Amino acid sequence: MKILHFYPDLMNLYGSAANVWALRRTLGTLGCDVTVETVVPGQDCSLADADFICMGAGTERAQKAALADFVRFADELKAAEAGGVAMLFAGNAMELLGRTITAADGTVYNGLGLADFTTVQQSRRIVEDVYGRTDLFDEAIVGFMNKSGIVSGVETPLLTEVSLGFGNDAAKGPEGFRRGNVLASQLTGPLLVKNPKLLEHVVRSVCARRGVTVPETFPHDPYAVSAWAVTEEQLRRR
Repeated sequence: MKILHFYPDLMNLYGSAANVWALRRTLGTLGCDVTVETVVPGQDCSLADADFICMGAGTERAQKAALADFVRFADELKAAEAGGVAMLFAGNAMELLGRTITAADGTVYNGLGLADFTTVQQSRRIVEDVYGRTDLFDEAIVGFMNKSGIVSGVETPLLTEVSLGFGNDAAKGPEGFRRGNVLASQLTGPLLVKNPKLLEHVVRSVCARRGVTVPETFPHDPYAVSAWAVTEEQLRRR
């Protein structure tokens, strides 16, 4: 299996790269032979044979640099999405998937157009914990948000309910984006490490597309499960 990790140096705030490490380790536990190809700006690569595509969070300046390079992959990314390739865009990498990004100074950048949502960045940052629910599984999703972008027009959010924190465009509003096997969320850090059930969902998506059998009893990391349980309880109480 092949993981494509875009801009691991440019877009790696809050340890976003750990999403790739967690996925690779879990797939290896299941007996899969996994390679990780890191992609830097200007580097040629093919998305056609990817099993998972990932990009993490960066500063607003780094995000614009990533976007300037990533737009050349727009057609390949849309083809990969149509072919069921699993993807994760964490933090402000999510904003690249939309139609436009309007920076705080008013400059408008064209996104990849994978989805029709738009982002308007502001000088005020939104920094808070998030507790929400998805329709992918029963367990809550927990995380931390530090963003400047207000995202409008998402029709299929990843978090359909948010009881603590800010969503795409409103307090306690739906958060993130999901379509097929494409997942995106403004929650920063190693989202798959913090949320073992989300990691399981991604692993099952990757394996199903390749015809790899995943045991019913999933090999969760017990430390990750314990950490999620503590975080979930504390955030739920708030």
